[in-house]
This record gives sequence, C-alpha cells and structure tokens, in this order.
Amino acid sequence: MTNNLKTQIGLWSAAFLTGLVGVVNLLSAVTPNLYGRNHWLKEFLPFEIRATGHIFAALTGFVLLALATNLLRRKRIAWLLTIALLVISIFSHLLKGLDYEESLLSGVLLVQLILMRHFFTAQSDRPSIARGVRVLIGALLFTLAYGTIGFYLLDGKFSENFNWGEAVLQTLAMFFTEDNWGLQPKSRFGEFFANSIYIIAAVTITYAIVMLLQPVFWRNLATPKERQRAKEIVEQYGHSSLAAIALLNDKSYYFSPTGNSVIAYVPKGRGAIALGDPIGPIEDRQETIVAFWQFCQRNDWYPGFYQTLPDDVELYKSLGFKVLKIGEEAIVDLKSFTLQGKAGKNFRPSINRLTKLGYQIEFYQPPIADTLLHLLKPVSDEWLKMVQGSEKQFSLGWFDEAYLRECEIAVVHTPEGNISAFANVLREYQLNEATIDMMRHRSSLENGTMDFLFISLLQHFKECGYDSFNFGLSALAGVGDNPESRRLERVLHYLYEHLNRFYNFKGLHAYKDKFRPSWEPRYLVYPSLAALPDVVVALIRADSGDRLFDYFKPGA
Repeated sequence: MTNNLKTQIGLWSAAFLTGLVGVVNLLSAVTPNLYGRNHWLKEFLPFEIRATGHIFAALTGFVLLALATNLLRRKRIAWLLTIALLVISIFSHLLKGLDYEESLLSGVLLVQLILMRHFFTAQSDRPSIARGVRVLIGALLFTLAYGTIGFYLLDGKFSENFNWGEAVLQTLAMFFTEDNWGLQPKSRFGEFFANSIYIIAAVTITYAIVMLLQPVFWRNLATPKERQRAKEIVEQYGHSSLAAIALLNDKSYYFSPTGNSVIAYVPKGRGAIALGDPIGPIEDRQETIVAFWQFCQRNDWYPGFYQTLPDDVELYKSLGFKVLKIGEEAIVDLKSFTLQGKAGKNFRPSINRLTKLGYQIEFYQPPIADTLLHLLKPVSDEWLKMVQGSEKQFSLGWFDEAYLRECEIAVVHTPEGNISAFANVLREYQLNEATIDMMRHRSSLENGTMDFLFISLLQHFKECGYDSFNFGLSALAGVGDNPESRRLERVLHYLYEHLNRFYNFKGLHAYKDKFRPSWEPRYLVYPSLAALPDVVVALIRADSGDRLFDYFKPGA
C-alpha cells in the first residue's frame, strides 16, 4: 500500500469518526440520562453543571459535523478545533450523565488525530481567521446583550419579570441549561424572542467557523525579482503558445525545489490554476508537479493545469491526476503553406479584391509607439462592445499598453488610412513558431478583411523563416468524438453541440480549419472529480478577471 493511499485512508477514517462523534453528541444531548448514573451524579454535582454538559454536547456535536469535511482538506485550524472540542466532549459526557461510552469514542478519535497531527498542514487565510475570532467574540457579547436587554424590557411576555441581574442569568441559562431554567413564554412574541436568541447565536457562530476555515487568499503578486527569474526560465525553456502569456502581470509563480522550473498560476478560491505545463528542464518535471501539489495542499487549494500538452499526460496520470480533453490547437505548417493552386482558391479572390481597393497591412515591430497604441484602443473598445464582453485574462493577453508595446502588431489599414483590424503576435521561445493572441476589428468591416489579415500573417512569417503559425485553442473541438472517450468528455461534447447557437464554437473551428492546420489536443489536468467544480470555478474567475456575469454573455 502506497503512503498516499495510507494517508487518504487515515484522513477519511478521521473525518468519518469526527462526523460520527458529532451525531452521537447531538443524540446524546437530546436524550435523558440513564437513571442510575444520573441519580449517583446528583449527590456530587448541582443541576446547573449537569445541564451544562447537555448544551456543550449539543454545541460540540454541531461544530464537529462542520469540521469533519475540513479534516479531509488537511486544515490545521480544523484539527486544532477538533482536538479542543473532543476534550470538551469527553468531559461534557461524563458531567451530564457518566456517559463513558460516548467519552470513549471521543477519546479514540482524539488519540488518532494526535497521532496524525503531521498530516494537517493546510493553512487558513490569516485575515479571515482574525475576522472569524472577532465575529465569534462579538457574537457572544452581542447575544448576551441582546438577550439581557430583551428579558429586562419584555415584562409580561414570560412567566416572570426580570431585573438586570436575572436577565443576564436567564440569557446564560438559554445556553447552559437543559430546560432554560423553566422559562415559559406567555405570548407569541415572547416565544419568538426566546427562539431568536438561538437563531442569532447559530448564525453568527456558523459565520465565524466559516471564516476560520477559509483557504488562503493570495494577495501578493510576484515580486520584480520573481518576475525576472520566471522570464529567464521561460526564455530558456519555453516551448508552447502559452509561454509568453505566462509572463503577464496577473500571474504568480511557483519555483521548483531545484529552482530551475517555474509554474505560472492564478489562485482563486480553492483552486490554483497553472497556465500550461511546468516550464523548465524535462528531468525536473515530475518533482515540480509533486512539489506544486504539496504547496497547494498547504494553502488549502486544489491544483489545476490548463491547456497542457499531450507530452506529459501519462506523467500526470501516474501521479494521481485526472486528465480531461478540452479542445484542440490549430497549427499551420508554414513550409507547406501556399496560395497557389487548389489550396488557396478560397482566399485569392478576397486578397486580390481588397488589394485592388487599396487595403494594406503593415507589421509594426516593438517597441510600439504610443501614437499607434492610442489609435488601436478605439478599435479594441468597439470590438469589445460588439461582442458584449469584457477583457479576458489568464490564457490570453488584454489591451494593456505595457504588454502590447513589446509585441509585434499586424494592422490592416483602409484605403483612407484608418485602422479596420489588428492582431498582436507572440513569438515563441524554443519553437520556431509565431502565435496569435488578441485579434480586434471594427464592427463594420469590408468582406474578406479577416482573411486578408490572416493570410498576410501567414505569408509574412513564412517569409521570415518560421516553421509554423499557431491560431490558438479551438474550445471543445474534438472532445468526445471518439466512442471510447470518457463520460465527462462526452458531456462536454453534448454541450459543444447544444451551446453552439450561443457561442458559435463550430463556426470558429470551421474558420480556422480553412487554413488547413494540424490539430493538436489540449487538456485540463485536475486532482479528482470532487475537486473539479472548484478548479473550474477558479479557472472561470481567473479567465474573466472575476467578472463572472460578463464571462457568460453570448459572444463574450
């Protein structure tokens, strides 16, 4: 049995026992004590102390149920809270009725958790912890003040009237006695007020627990030193269409234990999404992936790798990850590309017509002048308005002047000298390949303008000696086509078929296919099916810049 499997069995058993103790505590709190044991306790302990055992048993039961799933997340603070509550649980069972069976179960779990203490390393968000502690203290003080003032002012609503001291004691009794010291409401409002104390306490305590168990929220982007180190690694080892995008300023960086590899990632909620595969020497790949997974576990994140190449699919699987095909990248072989003969018959009419009309394309080399950037901005804004969307991030560039200034930009000029379309191009590092990133155009275009732009790009980079041109990912293309495809991929294929009328997946794929590219699969790598929703939400948040509603607009 592998160490990882042993760890998982230990975590699942600890979580199960924690939930079981929680259920037992809740049942024990609402059932009467055994007569013989209770009669013996009456000789030594007053009713108030014995009743306090009931309420503590109920409270610990409720909180333990909430903590059980967080032990699976290896949360350190969940472990600490569980240890404390188990100690309370043991004593509360003994105090309320010598229920040694329940105490023994809590004791067994306590010993197991102490022996497994080294497994619980996942951190919580420190500002959230502080907020949770403040809320917990505030909740207790507010509830005490709320109950005290209410009992003092609500004369005639209960079986007795309270002075200030009695109001304080009655509020405490609502928490610490089994029969609330015989409190009897005499009106519907009195009954409502008594119940409201429990509701306010339950809501505020639940909120405090949620705050205490939040995953780490990453607030610091990469330092200039980290960015420089990442740039050096990417320039030396980058070999995909995403390599340059990994250097944009929305990324954080994880460096391998050797320091020779880097993972560009964005943490959102419980997911930490890496852009593509680790970048670095191939012999460093496995150690980098494992170390990144462990790093994510310490921060209570699920790791995900977006748009990975097929090269390392088997490596990810061997390490316990799941792999899901998400689409295909269109790559044109420039060595064989030609406009002559049958291959170019669909493009020649548009190219010839626009050329005769006076359309021109110009390639601007970096650094791009501010005057050109200011002319491109209205074109970009018009395109965004037309598609009813907003700038995407993470796997794409966005209209950022600092970013575009360092790119080569192809611009289509109308006969009047205006800009009708443009695209920025990224040259890859270890591949002799050019990659298109942003493509923007006016809402009103001469027919064939985009063909004119793309054919000009292909011709230009062929003349420059490039081997290939990458048109980017065609989302969901080729997913689930194979009868042997996994069930999840067939679900994505179904969505591809039925959402096409909103998002035109097929139209975009068909347009790229006109250039006769080879199609290379790309994958989403994630740790487990249970983690997939968190990974997908993190990916959407990273890609949309947290503008979720804009992201789901058709055409965005």
